[in-house]
Amino acid sequence: MRELARKIFKVGRVAEPAPPAPEPGPPELAARAKALRGSAQVRCVDAGSCNGCEIEIGQAFGPVYDAERYGARVVASPRHADVLLVTGPVTRNMAEPLRRTYAAAAEPKVVVAVGDCAIDCGEFAGAYGVEGAVADVVPVDLSVPGCPPEPAAIIEALRQVTGR
Repeated sequence: MRELARKIFKVGRVAEPAPPAPEPGPPELAARAKALRGSAQVRCVDAGSCNGCEIEIGQAFGPVYDAERYGARVVASPRHADVLLVTGPVTRNMAEPLRRTYAAAAEPKVVVAVGDCAIDCGEFAGAYGVEGAVADVVPVDLSVPGCPPEPAAIIEALRQVTGR
């Protein structure tokens, strides 16, 4: 036991250095990021996606990428959320729930459209059950392109929101 303790004190912490700070986003996003004081409560909303983006969001908050170290934490209720991560094209059945979720989120709120489908409907553009892109239903502050976007890109967007 003493040998193990000696080794721990001798080696110290072993971790990769944090990546450089993110580029500042648009001025209105930077003002909201400052109001959040480096911590953001995140609510994920699936507006009609294929679940590819949700898998990548799960990876972003998993132990490998660990978005929580940059101040982003997933919450279960939109009433506790500062950030809405919206995935997929907004279907007709999800348009009103998305509006209600947006209305329930606390101010200052930030909406992040995750994935090509959320940005411009992707493969589902023109489908009969699709209302439109996320920006057609609620105001979008930040977009993460990709089908599906990599967890590193999602974390980069969250770092812009938290400013960390």
